[in-house]
Amino acid sequence: MLASRFLHIPATPGARSGPTDAPDTRTPASSASGNLLRAAVAAVALGALAWPAAWAQDGNGAPSQWGLGLAVGTERAPYRDFHNKVRGLPLIHFENRWVSVLGPSLDIKLPSAGPVALALRAHYSGEGYKAEDSPYLAGMDERKASFWAGLAATWRTDVVNVSGEWLEDASGKSKGRKIRLQADRRFQHGAFDFTPRLAAHWADSKYVDYYYGVKSSEARPQRRAYQGDASVNMELGLSVGYALAPRQSIHVDISTTHFGSGIKKSPLVDRASTNGVRLGYLHLF
Repeated sequence: MLASRFLHIPATPGARSGPTDAPDTRTPASSASGNLLRAAVAAVALGALAWPAAWAQDGNGAPSQWGLGLAVGTERAPYRDFHNKVRGLPLIHFENRWVSVLGPSLDIKLPSAGPVALALRAHYSGEGYKAEDSPYLAGMDERKASFWAGLAATWRTDVVNVSGEWLEDASGKSKGRKIRLQADRRFQHGAFDFTPRLAAHWADSKYVDYYYGVKSSEARPQRRAYQGDASVNMELGLSVGYALAPRQSIHVDISTTHFGSGIKKSPLVDRASTNGVRLGYLHLF
């Protein structure tokens, strides 16, 4: 997220052109959708096995695009008395006709559906905490980061770009599901580009319960037990890029996210929103 969230490299899912351990009580239809996403996970893994043949050139003989860089950022966690940290990670970008890689995200491109670019997506998310991250979290079990996998779509128009993704926790930590819908528009002015965005992030009750819930064994006099509900978070952000040279660029991204009621009601949370700042550099070869 730290990387792919704000670097405007063509990481478009696309066409050839271009949170608890509770028992599963889903309906048969929901189970079917879960089977579909598990199949998507397998397809992503199989696609990754095909990388060596794809890295040299795409299907039309055109060279692949790749780059290296660095991303640094911080985002205020919603947890009480949380020790926020500045995080950095190396950026690895690769793009050809079949795959797109940027930071912690991998897309296996699918045939487009008309003007809509489609992809199978795998993504690593660094969410979670340890009890020592905050005095208020003492006695809480660790909540671990997860690998997510599912489907992504992007529709680009002259007015606005609309994108979405439907991801399921492939590592089984939360056994949750997330859906994101986003609208953004890029404006170019000389060496600068500006991309405002508005996004809605839906997370199901399993995800919210895993990362924001409090089990009965974790409850304390100052921390009541809480079972999380599904939540919709709204994000407003702006990314600003500057071309240092024809194949070198830096990007600054600022964002604010307003949490839905399922998260705000958690006794672990002491704020209704969070802010983030990120800086990245990328050199294309």
